[in-house]
Amino acid sequence: MTQLESARKNMITKEMKEIAKKENVTVEYIKEGIKNGEIVIPKNKNHKIKQICGIGRGLKTKINVNLGTSPVHMNLNEEMEKLRIALKYGTDTVMDLSLGTILNKVRTKVLERSTVPVGTVPIYQVGFELSKKKKKLEEMKIDDILRVITQQAEEGVDFMTIHAGVTLSTLSRMENQERLLNIVSRGGSMLMLWMKTNCRENPMYEYFDDILKIAKKHDITMSLGDGLRPGALADATDRAQIQELITLGELAERCRNFGVQVMIEGPGHVPLNQVVTNIQIQKSLCNNAPFYVLGPVVTDIAPGYDHITSAIGGALAAYAGADFLCYVTPSEHLKLPTPEDVKEGTIAVKIAAHAADIAKGIPEAIRMDREMAKARRKLDWKKQIALSIDPEKARRYREESESTQDEFCSMCGDFCAIKQINEIL
Repeated sequence: MTQLESARKNMITKEMKEIAKKENVTVEYIKEGIKNGEIVIPKNKNHKIKQICGIGRGLKTKINVNLGTSPVHMNLNEEMEKLRIALKYGTDTVMDLSLGTILNKVRTKVLERSTVPVGTVPIYQVGFELSKKKKKLEEMKIDDILRVITQQAEEGVDFMTIHAGVTLSTLSRMENQERLLNIVSRGGSMLMLWMKTNCRENPMYEYFDDILKIAKKHDITMSLGDGLRPGALADATDRAQIQELITLGELAERCRNFGVQVMIEGPGHVPLNQVVTNIQIQKSLCNNAPFYVLGPVVTDIAPGYDHITSAIGGALAAYAGADFLCYVTPSEHLKLPTPEDVKEGTIAVKIAAHAADIAKGIPEAIRMDREMAKARRKLDWKKQIALSIDPEKARRYREESESTQDEFCSMCGDFCAIKQINEIL
């Protein structure tokens, strides 16, 4: 029985109890949220993980870190280091997006070592398996897709990105409006290639119920992918994006009717003034399903700093109602991220999520900030460092200070406002 089926029968699972305790809400609140499709707990029955999480309405904003090799850079040890860093700095989930010949080995190791839920995009493995057989992607059959999904389900994958919203209808709409950047989603582009070559409907859409049967058996959360997400500000909130979102809303309803948990993936590149609108449209069309957004990136001209552009968009998106933020690293659009890039991206998105939770009034979100303010008032440097999201960096900056005195830093010296006011009062 899935978490959703349990909730509908008013049965409280151990996972619901654990999430309620972590979120400081009642277990009844979690159960009702799952029943209504507004909260999900991505947890495969076959995956033993230490830190499960709840994603959705009224809960703390969750963050995801993407890992994975590329066909031109494959290093298993490096990916394990990225996983270690992501866990160290507090990611709630990880996704393995590996391509290349060690794709299966990376996923197996991530599932083995991750203490948090793991997500994948099955069509990547489908493409890899076909290439091993000297076949082209255009030769893909639905059996290839279902076989890979079944394999990953049995291995323990907790949530899967399924690009079932890329249909012939949405592709036609995109082509008619002449997008600036067309498709930037890997999964979306792979399916478009197959559909155009075979002149047939997306097999993930056509055989969606067969996919749901596998998901239900293992209680995998469906993460309905946005294959037509905008990859440039000029394409944001266009007809193709919204057409796909309408389809995803319909597919989400089919997931719920099947007893399968579901969340919706979202953009992408979105100008700041359209971020709130995007969240509102998704919540309306998808019946308040949890929303999982990539960024959004709010300007196209900051390569090397896209962890910052996405944190800006992510904070606003989460404040407006997005439930799950996917990190973006400084190397986005440029190269495969290094472990240091993963650290920078994780910290940036964690800041965005926390800032949004404070603004949303999530219980206890402000507590750490109040503790930090108290430590600053006392000029308690050790506690300030301990409370930091990145204590190592805070400690290094403090040690680099030209001041050797505990009562102030090198910015103000003897003119430190806090020091002077403390002495006066």
